[in-house]
Amino acid sequence: MRNAIHPPYGPVVFRDRAANHAFLTRSTMTSEKTIEWEDGHTYPVVDVEISNVSHPFYTGTARVLDTAGRVERFERRYGRPGERG
Repeated sequence: MRNAIHPPYGPVVFRDRAANHAFLTRSTMTSEKTIEWEDGHTYPVVDVEISNVSHPFYTGTARVLDTAGRVERFERRYGRPGERG
């Protein structure tokens, strides 16, 4: 493997501003902003718009569509299957 072609890989804090949640991991991403973490060290921080804490898929707060109302509206508009002459 060639030297000096890969970006530096180190600890970075990702912060979800919407959910007020942050986690420390390793990444090649960098940032000018820093944050003091729980262990007393200072790490670069990357602000993200969505994470597993705020995403509807993970939190279970996805919108439930009113499928029964849609089916009834369709049947009123076009009739039930088999009713057509």
